[in-house]
Amino acid sequence: MKGLNGLLNIFKKEAEDASKITFIGSPGLCTPFAEFLSFGVNDMESHYIPLLNIDDCHEFELRSYGMALKDEVSNPIDSDIVVLLGGLAMPDFNVDVDELKSLISKILKNDGKIIGVCFMNMFADFGWLDEIDFDSIIDGTLIPMVQK
Repeated sequence: MKGLNGLLNIFKKEAEDASKITFIGSPGLCTPFAEFLSFGVNDMESHYIPLLNIDDCHEFELRSYGMALKDEVSNPIDSDIVVLLGGLAMPDFNVDVDELKSLISKILKNDGKIIGVCFMNMFADFGWLDEIDFDSIIDGTLIPMVQK
């Protein structure tokens, strides 16, 4: 599959048995991707945690213009799936992988899945494949260009 529609369809397939999903990503960079992916599973309860700040977790809701984060803080505990977004692996965000694993164990159900979503081999390039026991990773390629 190609393009954004392909990404969305692959993600929906990976998440098809879930009823509650929590995305964890870097603020700004990952937030729109979590919003996009949550649109593909908008019949499920989905939450977003910026970096490792569970106290700033917010639930997505479907609105007339698309997905948006609710203002009130939400509870991601007992998620069927935790989705780690590639921005977490970027050195600029200094995410402590041990703290991330602790957060995952706090919110993920015992039989839950960890899915990685990234671009350009982000998790592999920064050594996260040896650190996180992903059930699957959806990895895309971006080739930006300017046309006139």
